[in-house]
Amino acid sequence: MSSALSVDLRERVVHAVEAGASRHQAAERFGVSLASASRWCGQCAREGHVAPKPMGGDQRSHRIETQADLILSLYEAQPGIYLHELRAALAERGVSVA
Repeated sequence: MSSALSVDLRERVVHAVEAGASRHQAAERFGVSLASASRWCGQCAREGHVAPKPMGGDQRSHRIETQADLILSLYEAQPGIYLHELRAALAERGVSVA
């Protein structure tokens, strides 16, 4: 996985747009995509900075962790439960963890 582009480059692109360049012109001038230039300008307007968001790491376990008590109670009630049975039991209760 590649690393995020530097904050310095992001700030230079945003400052160029703020100084009157179009996003197209700023993207071409600094050798970045138009999508990146637009995203950084939008982020700066919304959040006041252009720092990259964290990369990698776990993005899904929170969905399961919020249902930990229910999952444990289902397992304790039926210790030999298979995963597809557990998913079905969760679905019956309106919980989606897939």
